[in-house]
Amino acid sequence: MKELVFMNGVYNSVDTIWVLLGAALVFFMQPGFAMVETGLTRAKNAGNIVMKNFLDFSLGTIVFWIFGFGLMFGTDIGGIIGTPDLFISGWDVEKGTGYPSMAYVIFQTVFCATAATIVSGAMAERTKFSTYCIYSVIISLFIYPVSGHWIWGGGWLAEMGFHDFAGSTAVHMVGGICALVGAKMIGARIGKYNEDGTVNAIPGHSLTLAALGVFILWFAWFGFNGCSTVSMTGDDTLVSAATIFVTTNMAAASATAAVMVVTWIRYGKPDVSMTLNGALAGLVAITAGCDLVSVSGAFVIGIIAGVVVIFSVEIIDQRFRIDDPVGAVSVHGVCGALGTILTGLFGVKDGLLYTGNAHFFLVQVLGVVSVIAYVGITIAIVFAVLKATMGLRVTPKEEIAGLDFEEHGLASAYADFMPVPELPGSTSAPAPVGAPVAPAAESAASAPAAGIVKAALPEGAHPISCVSIVTSRERFENLKTALEAIGITGMTVTQVLGYGIQKGHTELYRGAEVASRLLPKLQIDIVVSAIPPEKIIAVAKKVLFTGHYGDGKIFVSTVDNVVKIRTGEEGFDALQDKPIPVA
Repeated sequence: MKELVFMNGVYNSVDTIWVLLGAALVFFMQPGFAMVETGLTRAKNAGNIVMKNFLDFSLGTIVFWIFGFGLMFGTDIGGIIGTPDLFISGWDVEKGTGYPSMAYVIFQTVFCATAATIVSGAMAERTKFSTYCIYSVIISLFIYPVSGHWIWGGGWLAEMGFHDFAGSTAVHMVGGICALVGAKMIGARIGKYNEDGTVNAIPGHSLTLAALGVFILWFAWFGFNGCSTVSMTGDDTLVSAATIFVTTNMAAASATAAVMVVTWIRYGKPDVSMTLNGALAGLVAITAGCDLVSVSGAFVIGIIAGVVVIFSVEIIDQRFRIDDPVGAVSVHGVCGALGTILTGLFGVKDGLLYTGNAHFFLVQVLGVVSVIAYVGITIAIVFAVLKATMGLRVTPKEEIAGLDFEEHGLASAYADFMPVPELPGSTSAPAPVGAPVAPAAESAASAPAAGIVKAALPEGAHPISCVSIVTSRERFENLKTALEAIGITGMTVTQVLGYGIQKGHTELYRGAEVASRLLPKLQIDIVVSAIPPEKIIAVAKKVLFTGHYGDGKIFVSTVDNVVKIRTGEEGFDALQDKPIPVA
């Protein structure tokens, strides 16, 4: 019957394409979330995070089709829940709707998956994969559909006039509350907090990936908000969709700018990862009222969300000591609630600031509080049961080794690439601030190798010395030029990491001080015989000296012998480069 109806032209092709385009864009948010979460956590857990993002969408799709969609959009039962409709076998769009039922099903499915995926970032790097799959299924199966029915399925909040156009509360705050409860119950990552209450920041391994994820999310959000009109028929709808695109973009932009300015003032430098969170905070906050507020209202909402997300991240991380590696609780939970309530203030038609009537504003507050209570209690029960049965958290050994290896058998998610080294202050178990750091293992080159016979230098031969200079990367070119000017024709340059008395540069990451970090340096090794080491030292001191910490150090050692592999020459002769004869 449906095929015949379609052939008779009941559906509107533009409306159908619009809904399907929205579904595709919202689906594209999944890789965006995956990149943000991966970039803001450590490389040893990258594969695990990607796997979780794949599975919460896949498993969520299945259970939402089997049971969740009916609870959300089925015939209303007392304003609380929809009539279960297994496998969406009895539901259909209302007569006159411009798109077929399956278009709406896929559109709502990708929204459901968005709510579920928010939780993975807040509980990243220490959650069992098997447990994650189970609670992700429960969110898509029951938690999200019930509160979603209240808001979008004809439930009691919808009857009261609660407005959440595209899901600041229905999607983002639901995911954020689940993330908050989960992060609190599972506990912080090893080494995140010291016994004295201080915080060890644990920077993510790739701000590039995180930025890519935010750009993807910003782009896909036009489908999340704009396509929620689920129609492009009629001038009013066309104007609304166009305005939604503008308000969505404006809130994200103003939030981003606000975070940059505030972190610049508070931290002394504009914080990159926090600014990325700022863009998402603005997008989340505008989602509830993107169709009701003016462009100037969206601008203000974005600024408010940007400022709030900074302090929310700091308070949750440093005062409440809840370890949320990506800021999901603040971005989605706090800013989702904030944006929904601000809709009650800035809504042009019914907002308190425009009408002076508090009714709409109070309905928005009631809706936010009700959903927080329902989701918080429900997910707390779920997590408590899982913690008591399967366990939420991996073992300390597994956490330190990394979930890529322990949960999935991956030695590294970056095979054939050089991963960022795990540094003190950013390892799986950062050294507490002030604690002694174990000395690095001695280089293999400094220890005599068994079986190597040291050739004695002929009497009267020049001694051979190795001069090792450790300095900053930016001074290398000047040093190399000066050394070449005195006849140095060869050197070995190695990128190394280390620190001296300065204990690394003072650094803040998301408002918390990073524990003592190794600094990137260059080690230049020069083996000489004809040129005295003192001459090299004099040149290096002249080029590198500033009088400040970090100028570097010079080490001089005696070399027993040098062997040139091509000719077999040894000692002084091996260091003299001569043109290779042409055959």
